[in-house]
Amino acid sequence: MRFDKAYIPYGAYWSTPFCRWQGSLAHRHSVQFAAEVAGAALKARGLDPKALDGLALGLTVPQKSSFYGGPWLTALIGAGAVTGPVISQACATGARTLANAALEVECGGRNAVLAVACDRTSNGMHVYYPNPGGPGGKGDAEDWVWDNFSHDPFAKNSMLDTAERLAKEAGYKREEQDSLALLRYRQYADALANDSAFLKRYMTLPFEVKDAWGKKVVATLTGDEGVPPTTAEGLAKLRPALEGGSVTPGTQTRPADGNCGALVVSQGRATEWGRGPFEVKLLSYAEARTAPGTMPRAPAPAAKAALADAGVALKDVAAIKLHNPFAVGDLHFCRDLGVAPEKVNNFGSPLVWGHPQGPTGMRLVIELVEELALKGGGFGLMSGCAAGDSAAAIVVSVKGA
Repeated sequence: MRFDKAYIPYGAYWSTPFCRWQGSLAHRHSVQFAAEVAGAALKARGLDPKALDGLALGLTVPQKSSFYGGPWLTALIGAGAVTGPVISQACATGARTLANAALEVECGGRNAVLAVACDRTSNGMHVYYPNPGGPGGKGDAEDWVWDNFSHDPFAKNSMLDTAERLAKEAGYKREEQDSLALLRYRQYADALANDSAFLKRYMTLPFEVKDAWGKKVVATLTGDEGVPPTTAEGLAKLRPALEGGSVTPGTQTRPADGNCGALVVSQGRATEWGRGPFEVKLLSYAEARTAPGTMPRAPAPAAKAALADAGVALKDVAAIKLHNPFAVGDLHFCRDLGVAPEKVNNFGSPLVWGHPQGPTGMRLVIELVEELALKGGGFGLMSGCAAGDSAAAIVVSVKGA
């Protein structure tokens, strides 16, 4: 789908650090925490929450009372007259949340939509499903996060299985995956240079973590938490996650916690609320789905569809960000599109900073905008796979004044 009227005010976006599973954010309620962060971000930018007229909330791991998701979040930030849907599309949630916000503006129904994506994979729910027809009336149980990471009910495999299948079918060797992962860690090091100057373009650092009630500060983060020190020698020593496989813990991402947000607005509001000399426009959103059990193949066709909808040629794209839960999928994306791995994921990617599901794609778009701003503008592409052998992609434009 193509957008002609959807903009993001330059600088009107934010992200928490992403923290390792069971780390410093494991105790924070996703919705309450996201409201706290969004409220502080709006205040820091001098924006009145009452000026908002729409919401899109991305959430894939339910929390207590998240049944009230959107209206609860807007009430917490002082925009009690605003409501909106909760969007859950696995790893594509962040991109889809931005797209839903853009559609609201595109059709003229809204002028200023708050898009928020939040998840806590730590301490995921254990769900009991009643089943009167079960043996003795025994119901079914599910660990929401763990079981869904491990089993696709249609393709009958795990996400890790899809990566191993691609590696085998396309011939990606262990050494290639290790080399790609090492490159991605070097690119992330660029984001940490000069006292994390790149991260500070959209992230408040140091970041204070409060207790479960949002009152007492219990930790202070200087950046993403849980990024492991990574060397060629260290990667080579890791054992494959599956017997006989090629994917190791060093060439796949990790569950994480965090949230991020952005404003999607009309052109007039973007001019009024922007903090710098850039115009940021959402140009298109597209999805793709591949054969069962082939998830890492999906980002390439999604990217091609988004570029076609935007009317932008790949040769004219100045920056590319990819949700890469597996290095093998990253390799395949670059091969399929014919781009050098060094041209993709500058300043970091989920392979390095982790994967809290809902916010992942939105953080990638935020980083894409900032990378384009550093280049003085241009077209940017974000794509990423999602559960169910699917993917979502977004094309943006950043223009200098």
